[in-house]
Amino acid sequence: MSLFESARVELIILIPLASAALLALLPGYRLTARLNVAAAFLTLLAALSLLFASHPAPGPYLLVDDLNVVFIALNTFVGFTTSVFSASYVGHELETGRLTPTYLRFYHAMYQLLMCSMNVALVANNIGLMWVAIECATLTTILMVGIYRTHEALEAAWKYFILGSVGIALALFGTILVYVAAQAVIGEGLDAMVWTKLIAHAAKFDPALLNVAFIFLLLGYGTKVGLAPLHAWLPDAHAEGPTPISAVLSGLLLNVALYAVLRFKMLMAANAAAVAPGPLMVTMGLVSLIFAAFMLYRRRDIKRLFAYSSIEHMGIITFAFGMGGPLANFAGLLHMTMHSLTKSGIFFAVGHVAQAKGTQRIADIGGLTETHPWLGWSLVAGVVAIAGLPPLGIFMSEFLLVSSTFARAPLLAILLVFGLLVALGALFLRLNGVAFGEPRGHSQPVKASYVPQFAHLALVLAAGFYLPPQLVAWFQHVSQLLG
Repeated sequence: MSLFESARVELIILIPLASAALLALLPGYRLTARLNVAAAFLTLLAALSLLFASHPAPGPYLLVDDLNVVFIALNTFVGFTTSVFSASYVGHELETGRLTPTYLRFYHAMYQLLMCSMNVALVANNIGLMWVAIECATLTTILMVGIYRTHEALEAAWKYFILGSVGIALALFGTILVYVAAQAVIGEGLDAMVWTKLIAHAAKFDPALLNVAFIFLLLGYGTKVGLAPLHAWLPDAHAEGPTPISAVLSGLLLNVALYAVLRFKMLMAANAAAVAPGPLMVTMGLVSLIFAAFMLYRRRDIKRLFAYSSIEHMGIITFAFGMGGPLANFAGLLHMTMHSLTKSGIFFAVGHVAQAKGTQRIADIGGLTETHPWLGWSLVAGVVAIAGLPPLGIFMSEFLLVSSTFARAPLLAILLVFGLLVALGALFLRLNGVAFGEPRGHSQPVKASYVPQFAHLALVLAAGFYLPPQLVAWFQHVSQLLG
């Protein structure tokens, strides 16, 4: 790896890390908010340099390939747009006294540390380093979920800590088992933890050890993905934490945990004697989809509503990758991208709705399209997109997935469509009361930037009509890598 190529990879780690240290020291909201946006933008530029140039050669710790560059580009883009949204959102929180200047300084530092941790997890060429990075991202978000210091926020952070720790402990045990299987072939030391070497020698690993390891890894990282029945931390974390963190959790951190599962799925696929990971992922994906779809009907808090929507869609994505094959994997990649853009855009709107109405209770929110037209109609567009209606991008990914599943497993396709229709009904039932009808609750103006959510929705709309040939070819190549 040349010095220049190494620097391109390291910049997506060093920029947020250095920014976190600087933001922890600087006082003042305006300065720190702008620095947070600038740091996220520079990190995005560094990621784009990886996207449009040849990949650097893998080292013992860092790896950039066609699979993780998809996640890196998405991670840094949504990280940047969320930082723009965050600047106006937390400014309002400061004015209302929900956050103090000290907590704001802590918030911005933790935001950049979270971005750094997720980027490390994505570019790690070492299974131990990846585990450490995901653990660091977990601890960072736990601290941010409890930043309001209310009883409910601290309870949500504590629940997140307990369940996240259980999940990450299971993932650690699975990681150790993979190392034990590898050292018998590769030898002890660092080489037995390097992804590129593990894939090259996976066919010789003890399949029994790999089978047990994948069970622990799927359960462990599946907790972070938010798959049912390991999801209990996610609705509380979304409801009680700052809305920008809800956007990052749904749009990014769940993807990072799923990325870890996909890496180990590729390792399992390279060993012909190991159990096929697909049926396990299909089962957990379907359970998550159908469970979350029914739970949507019982939500009374608007952020909890979309938290369960995230569980639903991570179930769809896990189902797609579990089905495997070129078309289902392509649908999974496209759905993951569209969900990240759409759900983060929805949380941008929901954050401003909560500030405008002074509440997150659905019963106290109504007539948004009349009282706050831009906000109300942008939320309507987001829900139409996340429900999978044409002509938006999620409709395209769901259509591809349903078509692929009908061709290979019609019974599973029926269950998949059933879950999608149940969720669609719940979302529009709640949307009708929030966006239309007589205005409810008090309303106040919100000084907000609508650019981030409009940019996300515009991309999702454009994807429903046209996907660039380069992007299609890229996704097709990654689909083949995933098996």
